[in-house]
Amino acid sequence: MATYLDRILARHRELAAADTRDLAHLARAARRLGPTRGFAAALSGSAEVALIAEVKRRSPSKGPLAPDLDPALIAKAYAAGGATCLSVLTDSEFFGGSPEDLQAARAATNLPVLRKDFTVSPRDVCDARLMGADAVLLIAAALRQDELAELLSLAGELGLDALVEVHDEREAEAALVAGARLVGVNQRDLFTFEVDTGRALRVAKALPAGVVKVAESGITQAADVERLGAAGFDAVLVGEALVTSTDPAAAAASLLTR
Repeated sequence: MATYLDRILARHRELAAADTRDLAHLARAARRLGPTRGFAAALSGSAEVALIAEVKRRSPSKGPLAPDLDPALIAKAYAAGGATCLSVLTDSEFFGGSPEDLQAARAATNLPVLRKDFTVSPRDVCDARLMGADAVLLIAAALRQDELAELLSLAGELGLDALVEVHDEREAEAALVAGARLVGVNQRDLFTFEVDTGRALRVAKALPAGVVKVAESGITQAADVERLGAAGFDAVLVGEALVTSTDPAAAAASLLTR
């Protein structure tokens, strides 16, 4: 029986295989763009645990979360609540997002923005830069070692930071071997979509000093943020707890331990 991740990746790889756009042309266009806002630098420069606040309409496991959200309004609310960066889902088929959501959210604030999607090809990396993202997500579980290294290198060439997402110590090692300096530990199992709130604490021990560390999923209150900060995390990425709140600015502020 196919898992959520199997189905999502199969679809994204199918789309990538059918994409005949000239890669060299896309890369040249991406290189001509102005500088990005510095996603990793913003996180590492925060005095406290930084908040990456996510714009997310729905998920495969939970269904609709905030299908009618206004990406510009919620981005402004997150900024008012003290978020350091934004994460925007751009997958349409499974998460209801779009490149337009990212562009609207980024235009509404001065915060750096992560393109949250299932990146499987060099064209996906170019697209992230061309749609205005400051960082791109690379999921270790979704990529072979050579693919991860290739996409991480291309992101750097195009001026993008790359958040390499891992779920265990083996994937953390693969990320480090590929050259990752910004690593996210997702506490949600991408095969079952269940959350294990001890996962980040375990995997953090495999990440050396000098790597910007982000904890993802299962973070709902300030106590979670404090616990993760004490374990060495520089930032947390929070989506569901924020987009489902009636007051996203207050919800963001309530997570921060300043």
